[in-house]
Amino acid sequence: MTRDDLHDFYRAYIACLNRQDWPNLHRYVGEAVRYNGASIGLDGYRAMLIGDFEAIPDLAFNIELIVAEPPTVASRLAFDCTPVGTLFGLPVNGRRMRFTENVFYEVREGAIRSVWSVIDKAAVAAQIRDA
Repeated sequence: MTRDDLHDFYRAYIACLNRQDWPNLHRYVGEAVRYNGASIGLDGYRAMLIGDFEAIPDLAFNIELIVAEPPTVASRLAFDCTPVGTLFGLPVNGRRMRFTENVFYEVREGAIRSVWSVIDKAAVAAQIRDA
C-alpha cells in the first residue's frame, strides 16, 4: 500500500469501529493480529473492542493525527466520552472523560497485523482527582 492507500484504509477502519460493524472487522484486521505484543487473534481483538463499547456506550474514535510510512500507520486518537463504572481500573462512575491514545499499526497484505497502543490513563486519573 502507498501512504495515501494507508490513510484511506485507516480512515475506513476507524469508521468500521465507530459503526461497531463487527461482521466487517475482518476486512481490516488480520486473523492472527497481535496487540501490544500479545497474540490475541481477530476474535480476541473483536471481543476487546466490544468490551470497550460496553464499558463506554458513547465511545467514538476521533482521529487527531495520522502518519503513514508503509507498512506502518501511527495515529493519535482523541476520546470524549462517558464510561460507566470503572475505566482502566479507575472509578469513573458515569463522569465525562477526555483522554488520548497513541497507537501504531503494522499493515501487511491489506490487514492490520500488529497494534501497539499507549493510552493516557494519567489524564483520566487527573480528571477523577480534580472532580
